[in-house]
Amino acid sequence: MYSRAPMEPGGTDGGPDLAALGERLARLEKLAENLETVPDGEITDVLEEASALLGEVNARIKKGIEASEKEARDLGDLIREVDFGPFDKALEDMERPPGGGR
Repeated sequence: MYSRAPMEPGGTDGGPDLAALGERLARLEKLAENLETVPDGEITDVLEEASALLGEVNARIKKGIEASEKEARDLGDLIREVDFGPFDKALEDMERPPGGGR
């Protein structure tokens, strides 16, 4: 069910760990910058590492999206349970001219 607690740093709530994502993206940038200077025999290793990092980033992003979708569903469920009748009645009363009906 929905938790009103804020997302904790480090992704301890099941959400994405932004620091870890940042580290992986920085590593990918470094690999891309150094790709031209890597000896031919090591290009495959560098590309495999980059592919693995991209896979990790993709998995973490997907996990974050799934968590957001679940939270949106939970919030939708809560909103559907709220009885807005009293609020609607109060708004109607506020819109009615003083001392008379409609």
